[in-house]
Amino acid sequence: MTRDNALLGQDLLLLRNRRDQTTRERGRDLSTRVRPETNQRDLDTVFGAENMAQALLLRMLTSEGELRQLGHPTYGSRLHELIGEPNTEANRNLAKLYALRAINQEPRVEKILRADVRQRRDDRGGVDIDMQLKIVETATPLNLVVPFFFSTEQT
Repeated sequence: MTRDNALLGQDLLLLRNRRDQTTRERGRDLSTRVRPETNQRDLDTVFGAENMAQALLLRMLTSEGELRQLGHPTYGSRLHELIGEPNTEANRNLAKLYALRAINQEPRVEKILRADVRQRRDDRGGVDIDMQLKIVETATPLNLVVPFFFSTEQT
């Protein structure tokens, strides 16, 4: 296992497709694989940079305060508050702010190198929150794209 993989850890693979969360079945994301040595099915895992990207995306997909009863009152983001709102410059700026706040809560992120919100070409209500992050004790920056969808109506 490489140093970066050891540092960023391993977890269950919960998001089969990090890019397309519109087809996500919350609570049914577990993936399995066949273990070659036993030919039995086992839960699939993700490690290193992919694990870090999954962890950050899960933080974005979780409503801030949703895990309060589990002892994590600030975990999550406020992005859910913008779902259904018009795709305006002010709301895109709020989406960027909410994403940055959530990323700043992650102790493995040393620095946010870049953060942009780009309009999706194929969807008037869709944007991509595109970030480049410096992860603690790693040399290669992590590129993370968080898809987000406002209302298709514009004011």
